[in-house]
Amino acid sequence: MKILNNPWKSLWFVLIQFLCLALIGLTGPIIPRSTVFLLIELSGLFLGVWAVLVMRIGNFNITPDPLKWSKLVMDGPYELIRHPMYLALLLTTLPLVINSFSFFRLIIWVFLLVNQILKLNYEEKLLAASLEGYQQYIKGSRKLIPLLY
Repeated sequence: MKILNNPWKSLWFVLIQFLCLALIGLTGPIIPRSTVFLLIELSGLFLGVWAVLVMRIGNFNITPDPLKWSKLVMDGPYELIRHPMYLALLLTTLPLVINSFSFFRLIIWVFLLVNQILKLNYEEKLLAASLEGYQQYIKGSRKLIPLLY
C-alpha cells in the first residue's frame, strides 16, 4: 500500500518544531552554566552533525517527506537508531530547559517532544512506503533511544 504524503501536515510539523526551538532559545540562555548540561548539549550537537555527515547534505529533507533520490542509510548513528537527528534536537534543547527552568519552557519542550514523535511516526510510514529495505531496517533497530524506543 502506497502512503501518500501530505505536504501541509509535513509543513505543520516543521513549523511547530521551529516555533518550539525559537521559544526555548528566546526565553533563556543557549549555553548552560552547568558543565553536565553543557556536555549533554554538546553531545546532542555532535550527534546531529554526525548524522548529517553520514546522511550527506542533500540526501535529507527538513520535512518528513522522503526525497525522490533518497537512499536507506544504516551506517554511523543510524546503526543505533533510525532518527538520530530528532534525538540530537531533543538532547540539545533539554539541558537548556532544565538549566534555566520554567514551567513555560518545560511545556514547550514537551510539546517539541510530542511533535517530534508524531513527525517521526509519520516519516516512518512514508519511508516504509518509498524505500526498499526499510521494513527490515525497522525490525532490527530502535526509533529514537538505543535499546529502548
